[in-house]
Amino acid sequence: RTMATIPPRIKVQLSGNERLQKLKEVFHEKYGQWPVFYARAPGRVNLIGEHIDYCGYAVLPMAIEQNILAAVSVSDSKTIQLANTEPKYKDFSVSVDGISIDRENPQWHYYFLCGVRGIQEHLSLSSLAGMCCVVDGTIPASSGLSSSSALVCCAGLVTMEASQKSLSKVTLAETCAKCERYIGTEGGGMDQSISFLAEEGTAKLIEFNPLRATDVRLPDGAVFVIANCCVEMNKAASSHFNMRVVECRIATKMLAKARGLDWSRLLKLGDLQKELQVSLEQMLELVEEVLHPEPYSRDEICKTLGISAEQLCEDILSANTQHATVFKLYQRARHVYGEAARVLQFKAVCDSSPADAVAQLGDLMNRSHASCRDLYECSCPELDQLVDICLQAGAVGSRLTGAGWGGCTVSMVPGERIESFLQTVREQYYVPDARRSALEKQSLFVTRPGGGAAIFIEE
Repeated sequence: RTMATIPPRIKVQLSGNERLQKLKEVFHEKYGQWPVFYARAPGRVNLIGEHIDYCGYAVLPMAIEQNILAAVSVSDSKTIQLANTEPKYKDFSVSVDGISIDRENPQWHYYFLCGVRGIQEHLSLSSLAGMCCVVDGTIPASSGLSSSSALVCCAGLVTMEASQKSLSKVTLAETCAKCERYIGTEGGGMDQSISFLAEEGTAKLIEFNPLRATDVRLPDGAVFVIANCCVEMNKAASSHFNMRVVECRIATKMLAKARGLDWSRLLKLGDLQKELQVSLEQMLELVEEVLHPEPYSRDEICKTLGISAEQLCEDILSANTQHATVFKLYQRARHVYGEAARVLQFKAVCDSSPADAVAQLGDLMNRSHASCRDLYECSCPELDQLVDICLQAGAVGSRLTGAGWGGCTVSMVPGERIESFLQTVREQYYVPDARRSALEKQSLFVTRPGGGAAIFIEE
């Protein structure tokens, strides 16, 4: 089954769609005109394969029903006007020639402008049409479900449609992944890829360089439940995240050096495996042989690679990791190679669907969480507590999803246990805490694989 290459354009009747109807009304109230089209980009949940996309490895996400929806009209006004149905996100307007993005101050509209700018540059448009947009999001923010990437993707799709151009889903995904680096962290492209490449009813194995997506049929008889631990992934998380990217980069170089390769041009643990042409199991053996579990100092890294402290800062550390003094190279590399193997095992189980598929997949999810917690150190006490509660409540597998340091867990629950599962998690995690209790409605929900980004035109 071939993937239609460009995002679908779907004719809809608004009478059957309360959310679109409401958005149309809000748009009209705001701008005194009617939208000409709507664009949707979904959030996602990653089932397995955490923190490995930026190392070059395949991941296994699915789109969720929560999404970013934008209503848009196009004019020759030479301005972009943005508004959000959520009042805490303030209106913003900018001349099409004056788009600038402030990295230090990540406001919601800068994410939108990233998507605009990325598509504009990709299409080499000297100037853009003016646009009025109202954005409505149902993805909880800072929860690890990719609300910010969905906003960038939605804006990219809006810009394509407003410019009356046609780009493939793959091109849109790659362009949006690249342009999100104007503002966000140095992610690997999973979030934007699944937002465009998702299809209803199936998860996807997403592979990079070249970008491609393969259907993964999830087992009948199990449902996936998302539970938010209600700790927001804050700005501290982004410095942790950038630190992990750098630790993986240094580990790549140290391993390459030990194998006599030209380490200076290798940046990703995945590229190193390709170069050596060995299995993931053999990469894990190499990690054991070459790297030590004790953290590395700057000095030891410089001595091993034969570089100066200045070269380390300029060529290897990123702008926001200049302060770092210790690097856990062994732990990070072991996580990445182990997790990459678990993704492939997860897909193999889904493909062959043995009788005990659900138990096998649950075990892989549990091992993924343990690796995220102990080796990659991207969990937090609340996530660990929530995972434990989910397992006690009847999940066969439970793990953090997204970058971690807060945000959500994903659990695989046998269908017949779902009601008692939700009840127990509610009682043990949400009810005892007033703040969590207030957030519980949008924090605990069953999810099914949703469709990807699309344009809607009113019939």
